Amino acid sequence: MSRRTFLVSAAAVAATAGPLTALARAATRTPKVLVVGLDGCLLTRIKDADAPNLDALMAAGLTAPSSIYADPLAPTLSGPGWSTIITGVWPDKHLVKDNAFTGAQFTRYPDFLTRVETAKPQLVTYAVASWAPITDTVFSAKVDTRVSTPSAEYDTGTTSRAVAQLRDGNPDAVFVHLDNIDHAGHSYGAASQQYLDAIHTADAQLGQIVAALKARPTYSAEDWLIMVTADHGHTDPGGHGGSTLQERQTFLIANGPTLAAGSVRYDVKMPDVAVSALAHLGVAIDPAWGLDGRPLQQSQPDEFDALRSKLTARVDETGIPASVLGFTHTPPAGWSVDNTAMGTGGVTEWRGWSFTTDEFWTQAQRDQSRESNVRARNVFAVADGDEWNDKTVSGTFDSTLVSPAYPVTGGRGATLTYTTYYRQESPQKGEVLVSYDGAAPVSVRTYTADVPSRTETVTLQIPAGVTTARLRFRYTGGNNWYWVIDGVRLSQS
Repeated sequence: MSRRTFLVSAAAVAATAGPLTALARAATRTPKVLVVGLDGCLLTRIKDADAPNLDALMAAGLTAPSSIYADPLAPTLSGPGWSTIITGVWPDKHLVKDNAFTGAQFTRYPDFLTRVETAKPQLVTYAVASWAPITDTVFSAKVDTRVSTPSAEYDTGTTSRAVAQLRDGNPDAVFVHLDNIDHAGHSYGAASQQYLDAIHTADAQLGQIVAALKARPTYSAEDWLIMVTADHGHTDPGGHGGSTLQERQTFLIANGPTLAAGSVRYDVKMPDVAVSALAHLGVAIDPAWGLDGRPLQQSQPDEFDALRSKLTARVDETGIPASVLGFTHTPPAGWSVDNTAMGTGGVTEWRGWSFTTDEFWTQAQRDQSRESNVRARNVFAVADGDEWNDKTVSGTFDSTLVSPAYPVTGGRGATLTYTTYYRQESPQKGEVLVSYDGAAPVSVRTYTADVPSRTETVTLQIPAGVTTARLRFRYTGGNNWYWVIDGVRLSQS
């Protein structure tokens, strides 16, 4: 039976039996993980290439297009890219800025196989790479086996070693890195036939690896999570390292017991690979580790994500491709935008708070650090006075994003969390306010200096007798910078 047939059949059975039955069946098997990295591979070109194994994995599981950072966070190079995927944190934590790995914080943020060895030393870990720094530098000596394939063997040798390990050994977590797609991109460009040919070759090698996994005599008793990803993209002429969206492209293709066949998600990010592997292997994620990823098996969409189907094409932003659907001023249910003090005119897309995506917003103007908004996911809210002022305006930018009235219990504490990214230029200001039972809003957090992409936590004390709390995010300024808000949560223990 082919891999594709097996996976589709398994998904069909799971759909018939129900998700609890599928999860119960998976729980009786031994969890194992395979991560395959395709250096410099573009998801869009996979779809153009002859890649039946990748196509089968996409048809039978999850496909998640994504995007990464650019300078000043880090250039779109392999060192930062693979470090992000393997450690589960963004470059502002692991501090890899280039392919020399100078200043890397791998002791504080080790690779996921090292975390497996620390938590469950009885598990067998294996990493093999065509690019030596991955296995020599990113993965630590705590990993059971690290192999850097000799250059003369290249991806062929990497594939044969991975196949042998899966066929003859009993690994629990395997990482495989294939490099030739990146070489084709550098030599011929992502628009070339040679690049498509390299994807075809890598696809065949992936097929050998998956076939070896499937042929294991214990396969029926094993629960494999398979993840395929890339560290960065390539330009059509060839090369990467810059801030174009094509260079910033990556993806995750995944198959696992909780992932629906043929599903597509936009809330998955590079650090999720490491965290998903740990979660699948039963390694508890300690918040003290400071990981940026979250298990893809546990989708956590927020209210803004529901707007993806309502996003529209550009109006005034001529630099954004007309084919990209990426903004709306219509808030999600229960939310509103108060523009009563907002100036007039300006660029339509950014007149007051807007709801947008990385693919749309970053192309409004490259190299102004919008690419560093790495912790927002899928659809997020942005107030961008800089872009609004690119057409004639009257007045100032003064817009307030207003949440629903959340139910609360008075006399108790509450925790407000949200992802934010704020770039400051005076007289700009960002302010978070809370209104209890419709009373006058009180300020709980003010921004008047740069704040990198991060998750904020604000502790609130709910007054006695209060039953609702409504949040306000007010941005004021002129031709200044911007403020991003995402993942808003208000909770009480």
